[in-house]
Amino acid sequence: MSFDTDVLVVGAGPTGLTLATALTAHGVRTTLVDRQAEGANTSRAAVIHARTLEVLEALGDVTPALVARGLPVQRFTIRDRDRVLVPIAFDHLPTRYPYTLMLPQCDTEQVLLERLRALGGDVQRPRALVALAQDDAGVTTTFDDGQRIRARYIVGADGMHSAVRELSGIGFTGGRYDESFVLADVRLSGGVPHEEVILYFSPAGMVVVAPLPDGVHRIVATVDDAPEQPDLAFVQSLLDARGPERYPARVHEVLWGSRFRVHHRVADRYRAGRVLLAGDAAHVHSPAGGQGMNAGILDAMHLADALPKALAGSVGALDVYGQVRRPVAQKVVALAHRLTRLATLPPMLRGLRNAVLATVSRAQAPRESLAWQLSGLVYR
Repeated sequence: MSFDTDVLVVGAGPTGLTLATALTAHGVRTTLVDRQAEGANTSRAAVIHARTLEVLEALGDVTPALVARGLPVQRFTIRDRDRVLVPIAFDHLPTRYPYTLMLPQCDTEQVLLERLRALGGDVQRPRALVALAQDDAGVTTTFDDGQRIRARYIVGADGMHSAVRELSGIGFTGGRYDESFVLADVRLSGGVPHEEVILYFSPAGMVVVAPLPDGVHRIVATVDDAPEQPDLAFVQSLLDARGPERYPARVHEVLWGSRFRVHHRVADRYRAGRVLLAGDAAHVHSPAGGQGMNAGILDAMHLADALPKALAGSVGALDVYGQVRRPVAQKVVALAHRLTRLATLPPMLRGLRNAVLATVSRAQAPRESLAWQLSGLVYR
């Protein structure tokens, strides 16, 4: 049986776009499909770390385009209201990108899509995967429009509810946080610094306040029962209860808002025969630390090296991919989970937590370690 494509990538978020672009640049016949109409993605990652910018250099104009659009931020702090508990600096790191780049996910996807199209590729959408069958030679897939695509390999980059993962029977071990999470892009003024990303701890839960280009701030918060579409009054109440006290933040406009549930899970394996997983299809976790999109892009770049080798006969390269990237995902999930749990400790433990964090962070080594973990440079 002939093949329609060498690699079928399902899911055109940052992970799938990165993989399809890298494979196309390698000369691999690649088909990228997505179930959503163009521009319908509401997953709003906003943080691009140093290691991600480094590996994306291999795609040509992508990293310069991202840097040109984004807002570089050289500092990350953990605070309890006005008190700085843990200051983390990136400006001394040994990289060409000694900062965290703040950029909305839609812009990141647009840059990647433009590069893919420049290389002759594109996205087929909207098209949802409904059936998958593999044999020794390849994978046969069926989509909701009745089309079938025969590929030598298929990659699920289709998110937490991955059809590729579910249809291939790969387990997704972990759990779900009891709290819901709120995301909102807002315009504000007041006591929130504009040159750093802040994780505020509070008895009421955590809130992340991060600057974006054009004077916008991203708000991420844990809430027991969040509204489906948080309005100005709700976001203001979050900052009043958890944000700066001495010079309170004032929300002037909510540009976009949503709520979602967060899981902490890692796929039991990254490969099942000719089926592979990457990005949120393989690992999901709390947004604390801004690691999710970055981990998915790094998955994609590793897999873009492994798949051409497999197509040339070195199938073991695909096992190496899982052996390298799955432990990294476990570490990323664990770090995000620790930050989330630290942020939501019961009030009676708040003083002890603050004292321990403040004491530990006086030493350079713990701050340095966290900077390397958050930047992704530790995974070089």
